[in-house]
Amino acid sequence: MTRVTVPVAYMPLVDAAPLIVAQEMGFADAEGLALDLIAAPSWSSVRDMLAFGRVDAAHMLSPVPIAMAMGLGGVATALSAVSVLSVNGNVIGVGKPLEEKLRANGFEFDFADPVKAARALAEVRDRPIIFGVPFPFSMHVELLRYWSAATDLGPDGIVIRTVPPPLMANALAAGDVDAFCVGEPWGSVAVEQGSGALLLPGASIWSFAPEKVLAVRTAWAETEPDLTGRLMRAVWRAGRWLADPNARLAAATLLSRKSYLNVSSELIDRALSGDLVVSSRGEQRSVDGFLLFHEGAANFPWRSQAKWIGQHLADHHRPADTPSIDAIAKVYRTDLYRMHMEGTGCDLPGASEKVEGAILHATAVASAAGSLTLLPNRFFDARVFDFPVK
Repeated sequence: MTRVTVPVAYMPLVDAAPLIVAQEMGFADAEGLALDLIAAPSWSSVRDMLAFGRVDAAHMLSPVPIAMAMGLGGVATALSAVSVLSVNGNVIGVGKPLEEKLRANGFEFDFADPVKAARALAEVRDRPIIFGVPFPFSMHVELLRYWSAATDLGPDGIVIRTVPPPLMANALAAGDVDAFCVGEPWGSVAVEQGSGALLLPGASIWSFAPEKVLAVRTAWAETEPDLTGRLMRAVWRAGRWLADPNARLAAATLLSRKSYLNVSSELIDRALSGDLVVSSRGEQRSVDGFLLFHEGAANFPWRSQAKWIGQHLADHHRPADTPSIDAIAKVYRTDLYRMHMEGTGCDLPGASEKVEGAILHATAVASAAGSLTLLPNRFFDARVFDFPVK
């Protein structure tokens, strides 16, 4: 097997772990690959590096390939999401002024109830709340909009402002934003710096939200099928390794290196374990499924998830001449996933779509090996989204 170097862009976040682990723990090497991991300063940089050929693959926000297929954002290169890198992992937090108002009103920061948290925020605000998010086309934005529209905050109760993840704590401390939704460890960094408190995990709004995807240019996937498959398999095996609780210490230590996240391993372990410190008072909360890299077919690029994202992007942005929802969903490449993951031990689901919001308990489903159990994918308001398959 010829050894090939593949340049890959990523943002310094805990959920970049599958790519970092693939390179550092030998999963890429086993596929004859060396991953040249390039840290980017912002999500627009990640998108542009991939779109314009600086890198061949990227750690990417799950809505970005869909937004690009819809003509949003001004970059037209066709991207494919060949697998999901991570599910969940975001935190919603508030700055000190809001934290103090909430505490004065008796709010207990249970880190669990989206309806109660929204009601508490609505009671103390005197204007729309400015939320910092990493990018306009992101699960952070979609979760915030979904949550606010269905609660006392209301659809006009929040304002979105873009802040790169590593700068979120500073923006909060400076008062540039009132609150945030960001991936770890940057929410925990805000807590450690004393600039805010954590209000909710993203998983409390949608319990199985695709957060980051492994994205490649569609043309590259078609002209380099062998490299695409090797990369997908290396990253999948890294995600499986990360799912082992016994790997947490090694993973946190690896990610904490100056060359990667450059924060303490203890902060990283909070995200990997789901045991978070939510305020400078030391209050601790535990969240099952806070961040998933493998369990419950987490890596499968479900086209129903792509349709949910596409429908919400369309509802908000109303792009002209957008392709059909079915055409948009095809950027989540279930076809390539099935082709390249064959023979790895990855149990492939029998269907490529599911009813989002309908799985309330761990549920066995039809699969290639007959051993696949899907995890709950419920929304906090109990809605279900069933997109007809065409």
